[in-house]
Amino acid sequence: MQRRTPILLAILLTSPLLAQEHAGSRAEAMGEPLRPDWCKDLPRPGYKSLEHVPVEGGWFEVYRVRPGTFAIYEPHQYEEVISYLILGSKRALLFDTGMGMGDMRRVVSQLTELNVTVLNSHTHFDHIGDNWQFSNILGVDSDYTRHHESGATREELKDAALPERFCGALPQGFDPARYQIPAFKITGWVHDGQKIDLGGRTIEVLFTPGHSPDALSLLDAGNKLLFTGDTYYAGPIFLYVPETDLAAYQRSVDRLATLAPQLEAVLPSHNFPLEKPAELTRAADGFRKVREGKVKAVETEGMLQYDFGSFSFLLAK
Repeated sequence: MQRRTPILLAILLTSPLLAQEHAGSRAEAMGEPLRPDWCKDLPRPGYKSLEHVPVEGGWFEVYRVRPGTFAIYEPHQYEEVISYLILGSKRALLFDTGMGMGDMRRVVSQLTELNVTVLNSHTHFDHIGDNWQFSNILGVDSDYTRHHESGATREELKDAALPERFCGALPQGFDPARYQIPAFKITGWVHDGQKIDLGGRTIEVLFTPGHSPDALSLLDAGNKLLFTGDTYYAGPIFLYVPETDLAAYQRSVDRLATLAPQLEAVLPSHNFPLEKPAELTRAADGFRKVREGKVKAVETEGMLQYDFGSFSFLLAK
């Protein structure tokens, strides 16, 4: 049940009360299931079609997926996190800062001299790892987001740094036994529908909760791009954590599906940075059928898998 399989959307049916009781937990960092051969098929074939941008450091791979849009990929850890650097003429927006195992600031400085603002797709540990390196950080005005300003401890992250979670060489100077995420400070709050002017390029913030209470997506209407964070990607979307909200996720994926006709590409935060907009519609429709009991499940790895061919939904048993 690793993120490398054909599209799986992992959903845990948790109550709002349970989510509130565990809002501070970081369950995604603890005990995530993993097949031992998760990295045998790397690199993903699709990356050969993208423009590779050489950077120093060795941990990240960078691809120019559209003019002024860089996918900053972490292929050597099983999460396969992708952060995005979005450039305007006056400033840059960094959508997530990755695992915090490499040096995100060093990579970004090689790609732009513009002032950089960070905005997280949500505050799960694998997206806020290098927030502490930046002084200008935007976030969702919520208790959940504020809680994660404290970073994450070694104990909370020890599962993510196990030897079997890595493929290839570790970042220079990185000690898995000391892996933690330092605290950071959010300097401004965003709201649903807010427009961020980067200079000749406007990014709209779309709140898309469900995967987490503070999940959001970004719409670059001028370039027909949608950055979906963890609300959609080609792989198992982990919504089994206590803060998962099933009804909210349905509303969010429905919202994104309505944008599909306006888009040329979907840019998710794991695995591969360019997906077809039509997959948003298929995911929304498929998830609705699962909730309505119209799809038969197959038990796999202790969970229930609802298969739709190019993707499936994985629910807690």
